[in-house]
Amino acid sequence: MESSRAARRRARRFPRRPLMYTALACVAIVGATAGGTVYVKARAHSAGGAVSSAATPSVSPSSATTTQEAAVAEQVVDLDEQLAVAMRPVGVTGEQRVSVAVLDLESGDSAVRGDGAFDTASIVKVDILAALLLRHQEAGTRLSAREKAYATTMIENSDNASASALWDIIGKAAGLDAANERFGLTGTAGGDGALWGLTRTTAADQLTLLQQVFGDDSELSEASRSYLQHLMGQIEADQQWGVSAAADGSGWALKNGWLPRSTTGLWDVNSIGRVTVDGHEYLVAVLSDGNSTQAKGISLVEAAAKAAVSVFTGADASASANATSAVAR
Repeated sequence: MESSRAARRRARRFPRRPLMYTALACVAIVGATAGGTVYVKARAHSAGGAVSSAATPSVSPSSATTTQEAAVAEQVVDLDEQLAVAMRPVGVTGEQRVSVAVLDLESGDSAVRGDGAFDTASIVKVDILAALLLRHQEAGTRLSAREKAYATTMIENSDNASASALWDIIGKAAGLDAANERFGLTGTAGGDGALWGLTRTTAADQLTLLQQVFGDDSELSEASRSYLQHLMGQIEADQQWGVSAAADGSGWALKNGWLPRSTTGLWDVNSIGRVTVDGHEYLVAVLSDGNSTQAKGISLVEAAAKAAVSVFTGADASASANATSAVAR
């Protein structure tokens, strides 16, 4: 039987926000965005008055006017569509593909653009460590000194040998897939044999994984989450790119992945993490492939991250996206 926690998590995962109109009994227009979206606020009517047996009173002209004015609709914003609009200035050329997902940690609102599957490259290292921590939780044990050393170099330095060692410890793809079922990932499959970097995933699934690391409703304990967050905040200097471009200052924790595919000569470039903008925290996952160079992949990922966060901050992402794109040429 499904646990109540899992049911709540499934019910919450990336709800679609269709553009729709909801009739309100009585409303007052309270504001409008620069983009023209009108917001309304309902006034509650009290039902606590005494019930009278007298005949129903006639409706006064003022009441009729109020009733007519109440026929105002509330426009609900489609965040997925807003993200699609924000992504338009992000230049995708040649064989490049990109998918992005973003979540406002305060409100729980999210948006996703693109549902294709991508190679994880080294972003799977967050998933590997999360799976290892979950195994220790269930066994009531702690990471060994050797496992801690592997975990540190795997996340902070993106060391592949450490990732391979922990991949074996969790049981390779079978262990990763079992943990991901607990985490609520539905579109991720571990790579064959020792090929953890060829794990396939979606941006939406990576957002779900980030919620396990940075959210409160998680299969991971508070201690496990804090441990992972700390390592993701200590990435070595030459790897501090990607979703961090959307943050203000040093308010970020991330893991990047990059992989030149021998079959095509093109690059997979990915970035996942948490960024802070004006005191608000956002989870962002950007996946890309078909990049002719790593630099162009980084440029694409950073522009997409800025566009994703702009859905919530209202910042003009087009200027920064065009500037980032120009740098990569």
